[in-house]
Amino acid sequence: MNGKKMPLSNKLYMLLGFFFLYAPIISLVIYSFNESRLVTVWGGFSLKWYQVLFNDEAVIAAAKLSFKIAFMTASLAVVLGTIAGFVLARFGRFRGSSLFAGMVTAPMVMPEVIVGLSMLLLFVALQTAIGCDGEAAGLLKTAGCYAFGERGMVTIWIGHTTLCMAYVAVLVQSRLREMDRSLEDAAMDLGCRPWKVFFVITIPLISQALVSGWLLSFTLSLDDYVLTAFLSGPGSTTLPQWIFSSIRLGLTPEINALATIIIVFVTVFVVISNRLMVSAQAKRDKAIQQAVAQGGH
Repeated sequence: MNGKKMPLSNKLYMLLGFFFLYAPIISLVIYSFNESRLVTVWGGFSLKWYQVLFNDEAVIAAAKLSFKIAFMTASLAVVLGTIAGFVLARFGRFRGSSLFAGMVTAPMVMPEVIVGLSMLLLFVALQTAIGCDGEAAGLLKTAGCYAFGERGMVTIWIGHTTLCMAYVAVLVQSRLREMDRSLEDAAMDLGCRPWKVFFVITIPLISQALVSGWLLSFTLSLDDYVLTAFLSGPGSTTLPQWIFSSIRLGLTPEINALATIIIVFVTVFVVISNRLMVSAQAKRDKAIQQAVAQGGH
């Protein structure tokens, strides 16, 4: 580094790598405006496939369900993952800590087919134990039958949260271990209670990890197909399921149009989130520097 220019050969390798990664995405976006029904034959510029897409009630319903589940999954995964990451980073060694750490991170390394099958068997067993085969009686039994009696949005949400909270826990754990605890100790010395220190000091300092975990969980949930295939039921078709079922009937520019909209949405969302995180971090750094300077005087 040290001010040296990157060799031309390295620049070429980098450009080839970016071309290999992004050329298929660019071609997908271009062919979403194709007049022809054949996705590999250019028939002229047209927006008709976007019109077809927005008039397709099935894909609209699938998209709404997927985004709803993704939002719910990301929100709950951040809460549970933050608690798990805090325990792993701050509670030190305790009896069963290795087992706890392994259970938290297991969904990351275990094949989704195994996770999906095990959760399917769990929900079937819960359905039998609650007794949803007969007429539900009682508030708890009715709620349990609503959640587990028929696979759908709730079971998909639980499965996705189980997977995503593992990623959030790892991110939060890493950020907490790297974080300087002097600010927390200073707040405690000034009389702040532990809960207030956690919400006023710790949460803002690890906010980048929380936002990153939320975005990662949202993406994983929106993209997941294997877990959803095990945990979904009639009337709960998500966007990946609709895409896979449509591909079996043959590719159409309608799928390209759908993919283009998702790419634009995710790109804009990530760019805005990144700018907000950088701005918030700059304000926190400035506030810390001012506090240190005032303390020095």
